[in-house]
Amino acid sequence: MATTAQWIAGARPRTLPAAAAPVIVGTAAAVNIGSASALRALLALAVALSLQVGVNYANDYSDGVRGTDLDRVGPLRLTGSGLARSTAVRHAAFLSFAVGGVLGLVLALVSGHWWLVLVGAAAIAAAWYYTGGRNPYGYRGLGEVGVFTFFGLVAVLGTVFTQAGRITWPAVLGAVSIGLLACALLMINNIRDVPTDLEAGKRTLAVRWGEARARQAYLVMIWLPLLLAAACAPWTRGWSLLVLLLLAPAVMLSIPVRLGLRGRALVPVLGGTGLYELGYALLLGLGLILGR
Repeated sequence: MATTAQWIAGARPRTLPAAAAPVIVGTAAAVNIGSASALRALLALAVALSLQVGVNYANDYSDGVRGTDLDRVGPLRLTGSGLARSTAVRHAAFLSFAVGGVLGLVLALVSGHWWLVLVGAAAIAAAWYYTGGRNPYGYRGLGEVGVFTFFGLVAVLGTVFTQAGRITWPAVLGAVSIGLLACALLMINNIRDVPTDLEAGKRTLAVRWGEARARQAYLVMIWLPLLLAAACAPWTRGWSLLVLLLLAPAVMLSIPVRLGLRGRALVPVLGGTGLYELGYALLLGLGLILGR
């Protein structure tokens, strides 16, 4: 029987910055045009966090029952380790999705855009079928597509739209940037797991492309957002250039990836990438607010 601490660890709290980052950028983009709403921002954040926890438990369950997690390096797996029954982990995923769904309905009601309910339903379906179902798209190298779409474009643009009722160019550039950083988080995770994923038949993009190309893709994913932040300068009176303070962290993240470190040696890079995404969101968000 898993303890409370183990259930919390199974929710993978270190991934939560990836859920908060798009809401920060989307809300700041709304502030930039004078249309922010604290209530809608908090609702969007609660939805994002619920779905992130849900997808973490869903991945734990689906990978566990498939045997993918039997010899995996990284965070605690409740199902694969046998600490919790698979059905209990599945129920935890569904409960998290339900909480996110209810909060999403409230957000749609408050914003007056009922069609967003369909977007939320698509996000929940994408979260489950990433590793769930008979033919999970995450096992076919399409995980980054789902992450870029829902943890980048949908999350950022949805946040700004529910508050401002429209989408701006800084919001679009921010959405693409956050989507790329979310993909970087997934990519470095999958680079770390290439050997075990190969054995388990999980054909992630890192497996399909090979480590060399996957590592190059990771570098593009963390460096390109810096250029996109610079492109926001005309709408922020130059304040978006605050993101360039992340040049040194970008270099530090790049070094172990370029050196070809593997396995447990990449765990700090995974954690660092999550913090990098959060730092990017905070600095870009501050730039958007100051540049109002």
